[in-house]
Amino acid sequence: MKKKSLIKPLFLIFFLTIVAAFIALPDKIGNFNKPVVDFYFLGKHVYKNYQLRKGLDIQGGMQVTLQAEMDNIAAEDKLTALESAREVIAKRVDLYGISEASIQTSQKDGQYRLIIELPGVSNPKEALDLVGSTAQLEFKLQKKLTDQQAAEATVSAQAWLNTFTDTGLTGKQLKRSQAQLDPQTAKPIISLEMNAEGRDLFANVTKNNVNEVLAIFIDGVPIMTPVISTAILDGRAVISGSFTIEEAKNLAIQLNAGALPVNIKVLEQKTIGASLGDESIQKSVTAGLVGLSLVLLFMIIYYGGLGFIASVSLVIYAILTIALYKVMGVVLTLPGIAGLILTIGMAVDSNILIFERMKEELRVGHPYARAMELGFGRAWDSIKDANMASIFTALVLINPLNFSFLNTSGLVKGFGLTFLLGTLLSLFTGMVVSRLLLRAFIPILNRQKKEDQGSKS
Repeated sequence: MKKKSLIKPLFLIFFLTIVAAFIALPDKIGNFNKPVVDFYFLGKHVYKNYQLRKGLDIQGGMQVTLQAEMDNIAAEDKLTALESAREVIAKRVDLYGISEASIQTSQKDGQYRLIIELPGVSNPKEALDLVGSTAQLEFKLQKKLTDQQAAEATVSAQAWLNTFTDTGLTGKQLKRSQAQLDPQTAKPIISLEMNAEGRDLFANVTKNNVNEVLAIFIDGVPIMTPVISTAILDGRAVISGSFTIEEAKNLAIQLNAGALPVNIKVLEQKTIGASLGDESIQKSVTAGLVGLSLVLLFMIIYYGGLGFIASVSLVIYAILTIALYKVMGVVLTLPGIAGLILTIGMAVDSNILIFERMKEELRVGHPYARAMELGFGRAWDSIKDANMASIFTALVLINPLNFSFLNTSGLVKGFGLTFLLGTLLSLFTGMVVSRLLLRAFIPILNRQKKEDQGSKS
């Protein structure tokens, strides 16, 4: 690859590393406070304060196991009802301010359960009340406003909420909600179907309020504010808008939470103390940095210039990994830290395989640039097979499809997630970043090789 063609990819790697380093930095270093992303774009407030999320074993908290009573729910609706309950509880937890919460569903032997982990909870009773009650779905009509009321509603969220009035239509009258594709436009829509009681009430509301806003509230919070375009007399309505298919599915799940209320009882509640804590985490980070430094030192001493480039690639890997954890909101647990450390060793293994193959090609007389390309190419099969096995293992541990015969433990999933992310990133830095850096520094490495040969002779 020519030098000019290297400039663009190297610049992209450099830019990505700088951005990732900014995200990965701690919020406070000495007297320096890292600035947060806080600005307005097209009238929308963009705020990001990237932080490492800590799990129960690090900061302590509360774990609650709930059982959903499905006796009055049709068999085909049970999974939807369980997912609806999970969505409602997740929304409540977010409003409560527990951003690190983990809420998982479990189905086994006819039992439908929710396992909720709430790190950092200081008031167990309040938290239990939060997750233990049933969702309330309401349809509210926006009142006609005076100019003064309209002005107040634009500057105050509470004043805006006060512009809606009850219609008597609730989740009890909603039979089913479903995400679909419009057969004419192929765009996602949400269909609503009322029961016999709701059909007449819905017809009366829509007939008398065409072109008015009929908002849909869950637990007192509006999730949609559609406008009534025509009278609906048969109890079947369609909500259209600029949804993605995923947004439409999620909104339908939230609506079904009110349509399919599930009685929930507490099976187990326990408060968990922090087994690690901040001081232990700091010690773990220090130990990790010492270990990483020793690995880098070994690579440089043993492989010289090649080892230095591998060390640069490994540092970029570490920066990208921490940044990705913060961006994705990965919950950091003790098993998760173990997965991170394990993948650092795997990243080094890839470089060692490549460098040893390069040595073999150099011994048979290939030029340095050719030996480098052959080394990467011939080491790829071994690297690929090892990493594919790791990726499949990580997917089994994560169990993304929630198979009942596989693991459902959050801690094991945490290990699997960090292991998967680390494996993918180590592949990227080992096969892409290291290769680009080697191509850029081939003249220097080649000169060093000739000097070493001259000194030996």
